[in-house]
Amino acid sequence: MQHNAKGIRPFIGAKDYDLSRAFYSAWGFEEFVISPDMSVFKLGDMAFYLQKYYNQDWVDNTMLFMEVDNAQRYYEELKALDLPSKYPGARVSPVRVDTWGDECFVHDPSGVLWHIGHFKG
Repeated sequence: MQHNAKGIRPFIGAKDYDLSRAFYSAWGFEEFVISPDMSVFKLGDMAFYLQKYYNQDWVDNTMLFMEVDNAQRYYEELKALDLPSKYPGARVSPVRVDTWGDECFVHDPSGVLWHIGHFKG
């Protein structure tokens, strides 16, 4: 198969759609409203769809990995945003060093888990 894939855009759910929209905007994503029930959030060349839909089993099992050039620096920048104090349910966890690389973690207000990391080598 030959194709020119340009990216991948996951769909994630939101327990409180407006709270999640505000959270991702405060994080630094740019929102593009598609409909009253869906937006696409972009950060550079990356994007994902946020839906006004919540299923706890689905959201509790949603994980995204965002590769960055320096996980520690990104964590420090996340920490400075102080998202957990402004968005109930949000959490930011410190960098963990592993054999493959380093990563920190973000839980959005609905419970979606983001792995923010960089690979060694």
